[in-house]
Amino acid sequence: MPAKIKFTKGELKRQRDALKQFQRYLPTLQLKKQQLQLEILQQNLFLNDAKQTLTKKRQAAIAWAGLLAEASLEINSFLKTEKIITHQKNIAGVDIPVFDALEFSENGYDLFLASLWLDAAVLSLREMIVLNKKILLLQEGVNILRQDLRLTSQRVNLFEKVKIPLAEENIRLIKIYIGDQMANAVGRSKIAKRKIEQMVLDEALV
Repeated sequence: MPAKIKFTKGELKRQRDALKQFQRYLPTLQLKKQQLQLEILQQNLFLNDAKQTLTKKRQAAIAWAGLLAEASLEINSFLKTEKIITHQKNIAGVDIPVFDALEFSENGYDLFLASLWLDAAVLSLREMIVLNKKILLLQEGVNILRQDLRLTSQRVNLFEKVKIPLAEENIRLIKIYIGDQMANAVGRSKIAKRKIEQMVLDEALV
């Protein structure tokens, strides 16, 4: 046994109280574990969907990517980002970042002088940049959830395999010890009673 226990009624009460606390807290941990597992599954679906969409857009861009080298305008100036807008989502007490929008720097250009395909190219490239940012944020969220799931799973195992069985075993041992002590006390009491009765009897016969 890892730790010594006192074989007293006070210790028995303490172990019983601890067991009740463990048994009350365990379902909460198990529920949190399930919620995290479900959320990780859902976030991975979002992540895979975003990755597939990005792959398709990249493949579609191959058809006109060669035009970028011929562009008279510096297209990178239309792809500069200013800030990413996010909010926090709470899952079973865990906060993860959620993508809302990505703001780009607004650089005007003359539609009459620019190439006809420029608008479409800028839009497509911005969509790919947005998807890439979204994927990074989704991956960050999944990593946070997985880390918390690992810790929660460890706590569940600790309660299920260590704390609850240990408390139950301590209670069993203390009850056995107290029961033996009570039985011994009753035995000693009976012996003492018989001795007293014998002494009284002996004195009466004198």
